[in-house]
Amino acid sequence: MQPIVQCKNLTHYYGKRCIYENLNFEIPKGRILGLLGKNGTGKTTTINILNGYLKPRSGECLMFGENSANLSPETKQKVGLLIEGHVQYPFMNIHEIEKYYSAFYPKWKKEAYWELMKLLKIDPKQKLSQMSCGQKSQVALGLILAQDPELLILDDFSMGLDPGYRVLFVDYLSEYARAENKTVFVTSHIIQDMERLIDDCMIMDYGSILYQQPVEKLLHDFKRFRFSGKVQSFDGIEQVIHPVTIKGNTEFYSFEKKDELTRILTYSGFKPTDIKEESLTLEEAFIGLTGKY
Repeated sequence: MQPIVQCKNLTHYYGKRCIYENLNFEIPKGRILGLLGKNGTGKTTTINILNGYLKPRSGECLMFGENSANLSPETKQKVGLLIEGHVQYPFMNIHEIEKYYSAFYPKWKKEAYWELMKLLKIDPKQKLSQMSCGQKSQVALGLILAQDPELLILDDFSMGLDPGYRVLFVDYLSEYARAENKTVFVTSHIIQDMERLIDDCMIMDYGSILYQQPVEKLLHDFKRFRFSGKVQSFDGIEQVIHPVTIKGNTEFYSFEKKDELTRILTYSGFKPTDIKEESLTLEEAFIGLTGKY
């Protein structure tokens, strides 16, 4: 089955600054892919290229087999896009804006919109101009769900929401996407939300992809290790990622198993006698791969 999204050898620059070079990834039907990266690594740039708002220096993006720079009207109707959670027409209330948008979408499912509004306890007569940033984001998401798109592209989907409502919405979106076999491409600065939602993660650094695998595999394979003692340098030991020594204790990250890692370190002249292995959350794994700063 052809993937819903395919990016092939995607290269993009802003002036002389390379955002990334030869970026390749795909999203199979029914999967939820989370794009993680620090500010400036190209998350929103990727979404803009996918939707044809930016033209890459080279390479191509395909959605439903069509070049994203020239999507047909039929394919555009299959895509629901949220960029930073805002909708226009602040003079409308949520009842009026739902009725307005429904006229443009023949497959409109108002039940999806109103179910979310009910969960978030938004008054149907409340105007958008009187809403918080987080509430506006959720109105936008409700409108996207009602469009019944096959592919949802969500940029910072939980921006502005209180913690309780974030958890509520993430669980709702997860259940909705899996029940309806939707494909989702999502970014968020709140990685705890992503861990509850996504199937696969793509972690970007400046100019490249560091990791692209199912979240379950990352959390199974990638660990933090600690041992007592200060180490001057791990130069030449590629299995050791982002080592740091604090108050006489050394910590680092690795994909190697503990026994194999101990063997490698011993062979390299180290003698870690009390090495400890720790499992990670997705946020801790992200920091381990990209560095703390």
